Amino acid sequence: MAKKQKKSGSKATLGMMLIAIGVVYGDIGTSPMYVMKSIIEGNGGLESASRELIIGSLSLIIWTITLLTTVKYVGIAMKADNHGEGGIFSLYHLVSKYGKWLVVPAIIGGASILADGVLTPAVTVTTAIEGLRSIPALDKFLGVGHTTIIIITIVIISILFFIQHAGTSKIGKAFGPVMLLWFSMLGISGIIHICGDVSVLEAFNPLWAVRILVSPYNRLGFMILGSVFLATTGAEALYADMGHVGKVNIYASWPFVKICLLLNYLGQGAWLIENLGNSSLAAIEDMNPFFLMLPESFRPFAVLMGAAAAIIASQALITGSYTLVSEAISIDLMPHMQIRYPSETKGQLYIPLVNSVLWILCCLVILIFRTGAHMESAYGLAITVTMLMTTLLLSVYLWKVRGRTAGAIAVLLVFGSIESVFFISSLSKFASGGWFAVLLALILIYVMVVWYRGTQIERKQRVSLRMRDYIEKLDELRKDESIPRSSDNIVFITNQTDPEYIDRDILYSILDKDPKRATTYWFLNVKVSGQPYQATYMVENYNTDFVFFVRFNLGFKVDQRINGYLRKVVDDLISSGELPAQNKIHSIYEPSKVGNFKFCFIHKILPSDSQISAFDSAVVATKYAIRKAVESAVRWYGLETASLLIEQVPLFIPTKPDNAVLRREDRGRSCRKEEKGKEESAGKMPKNTL
Repeated sequence: MAKKQKKSGSKATLGMMLIAIGVVYGDIGTSPMYVMKSIIEGNGGLESASRELIIGSLSLIIWTITLLTTVKYVGIAMKADNHGEGGIFSLYHLVSKYGKWLVVPAIIGGASILADGVLTPAVTVTTAIEGLRSIPALDKFLGVGHTTIIIITIVIISILFFIQHAGTSKIGKAFGPVMLLWFSMLGISGIIHICGDVSVLEAFNPLWAVRILVSPYNRLGFMILGSVFLATTGAEALYADMGHVGKVNIYASWPFVKICLLLNYLGQGAWLIENLGNSSLAAIEDMNPFFLMLPESFRPFAVLMGAAAAIIASQALITGSYTLVSEAISIDLMPHMQIRYPSETKGQLYIPLVNSVLWILCCLVILIFRTGAHMESAYGLAITVTMLMTTLLLSVYLWKVRGRTAGAIAVLLVFGSIESVFFISSLSKFASGGWFAVLLALILIYVMVVWYRGTQIERKQRVSLRMRDYIEKLDELRKDESIPRSSDNIVFITNQTDPEYIDRDILYSILDKDPKRATTYWFLNVKVSGQPYQATYMVENYNTDFVFFVRFNLGFKVDQRINGYLRKVVDDLISSGELPAQNKIHSIYEPSKVGNFKFCFIHKILPSDSQISAFDSAVVATKYAIRKAVESAVRWYGLETASLLIEQVPLFIPTKPDNAVLRREDRGRSCRKEEKGKEESAGKMPKNTL
């Protein structure tokens, strides 16, 4: 059936752990470059900072990473995997049968993280390139203004998206060593400054985190959480990318990553406390403790490493976006798009359309906001929404699937409360840039709602007929030599999973619209299963050797190239004697036992006089417009080179009644009336018209 794929992730390996470090942790790994900087700037700069503010902020960061990333995502959410796959849509797949309303948090959360996936590459790469100004020689090269920075950023972003077709395994192998060096640098630089002031270890006391929220030393109050939250923005991407590297490799590598992160934050805190009274440092524009705490001779290397890490940070969101979109397609929240599998490694996929759209939007963000500071204003708001929706679905999973009611309540109350506070604090970013992320999320929500609702309307209007009642008619048609043969094999793709029934549209196309004579009739159904790599099929022949119903059971990560799969089925049926050999003689190749195939696609259209509500009519019309612009069933099923026939049929929605009564008139009477009318008109004309 399908090529057997190598499974990675059944056990941790050093190689896959290195790939995990390169693919999964880029977003969260670059947070030390801007979190403490944002907190200090928000409180008036280094001149206004105090030891209490620094220790309290460090405590907030430590416990935010611990509770949200370690406990919620690594400890709890990653156990809610769908055969090794993670992400909010995978989680929804596990709980969808427990309530139709659960599609709402899935749509909102999925749209929000995809919107965040647009912002992450733009903000991280731009901020890193701006860091090059701390090197005098490069500062002269960049010149005055942001034009050069924008050009460099767009070029880097473009290269990053261009190499995605190679697959995350190859990218991870290239990025892994860089990120390993990056995290090692974070940890070592942090340890050096901690040794100078071990009192920063007081930040592990959670009381500091609580006190600073209401302390007079904190000018931002609860709004400080908007900056603190940036320390854990990569957690959702970590969950979504789980299928790319295997969760055991994340379990094995996360302790190293977390320790390095915390050491660096504590080191920044120690350096800030040491320099609280330093007026020269306080006067530096965009003072960044991450770079300034490093030796001056080492700073150029650190800046370049930061730029490389920022590029890699974008990778986590890009690969996560592929996974999320593929899962959205599988649960009818998005139209079919072409999906490629660049390698044999489990979880590796690439969606060209998603890649192109993300690239265009990232460049648009860079051109609109221009500076990293402006982009940071838009960053983080959308991801708080995703985390809240994940918490809601995760609590339903623990309650309904795992049967842990107490655990479900605890997750909902604890994490729901924490993330609600973060969401409220992040709302302060809306006017200064958060509106862009919200706008992107709303557009994606609109697309998903339209596709979901439109699919429901289509299913309600679907009419099915008993297949066995029409076997005799199909037999008569295939034997009718007065009708030219369309093909040896006519193939239709049907939504019916039960072989005893068939869509009326298909039989109408074969028998009524344009009779299609063939030797064999094939009706294919592709069922997307919850198992990512399932590849099986079943056949019903209705006690004939010329009508076959074939149902493919394919996992949501399996390439649905049914052309090749059908050839395998035909070979099996000929070998078993269920299908007579068709003896194809005319060919540039050797004679074959299999004849030619024609694949027929039926596209629904909405009649102008359909008797449905204006809202539903608009939904269906919008869905078909999206399908025309985005969907390609031909490419989805791998039929680019096959013989195709595409027909359009009405959605078969009852039409509005026609109030006009049409009556037939006698032809002679009608002619007399017409002549009489002409005479009357002529009699009314003036005599001297000339």
